[in-house]
Amino acid sequence: MTLIIDGGSTKCDWVLLDNSSKIIFKTATLGLNPTVIPKEEMQQRISENITLKNVFDTVEVLDFYGAGCGTPTPRNILKVVLEEIFLNAKISVYEDMTAAVYATTTKPGIVCILGTGSNSCYFDGKNIHTPIASLGFILMDEASGNYFGKRLIRDYYYRKMPSGLALEFEKIYNLEADDIKMNLYKKANPNAYLASFAQFIFNNNSRVKTMNSYFYKLIKEGISIFIENRIVCYEQAHHVPIHFIGSIAHFSKEIIQECFSEKNLTLGNIVQRPIDGLIDYYRLKIPKEIQ
Repeated sequence: MTLIIDGGSTKCDWVLLDNSSKIIFKTATLGLNPTVIPKEEMQQRISENITLKNVFDTVEVLDFYGAGCGTPTPRNILKVVLEEIFLNAKISVYEDMTAAVYATTTKPGIVCILGTGSNSCYFDGKNIHTPIASLGFILMDEASGNYFGKRLIRDYYYRKMPSGLALEFEKIYNLEADDIKMNLYKKANPNAYLASFAQFIFNNNSRVKTMNSYFYKLIKEGISIFIENRIVCYEQAHHVPIHFIGSIAHFSKEIIQECFSEKNLTLGNIVQRPIDGLIDYYRLKIPKEIQ
């Protein structure tokens, strides 16, 4: 049995496949980003899932594709956590960009992630190239959920958010300064906490589509910065399709298309949930491995 995981900062999707690539179960846990979540918290999040508990000893292969797994130290921390729980599994941990590529294309292209965090790579048809390291939600992550959440909180406090929206915003969220600082500097998953505020934008989809609205300007600015820093930096940008993974990309599709038209870029696939593309990838992969 093969357990594949798409591990985001906010949520992880888990799918168990049998040796004929048939789905045995799907389940979910809270996010497992090893750069922002302590080891003990990751262990608890996995162990509390009853569905997973039933297969701790029987999974043979476990492939984890996760946010925060792009460098050796956090990748190894997560691998140790998984090895201590899934005792009989051959465990591999990959960065989330690998899952993004598998889920969107088999041909050369640029593949981007716009979810809780953001990132990009160039896929030449065989190998993944990431010339710019991702430094996470404090320094990078343009156009991600945490980027937009951060902007909303700042605009609210600096009184740049339209007054009507500000009233709505404070009814939905706890905007006390002490609470915000506690979540950012004392609790696990500050990036996912910031990203939770971005729902305020995308729950108002009709207003997002209104040209020159506050939401529209906010998203277009973020997408434009992402394009500048994470797409046109590749020399192949004007010669290959550009694919996206993640909910922010899914809900911003029209604005992405508009920005691409202005830059003469070609939009490829937009996939909201990478796990669906991973399942298709493994359905081709598993029978070959058994043969």
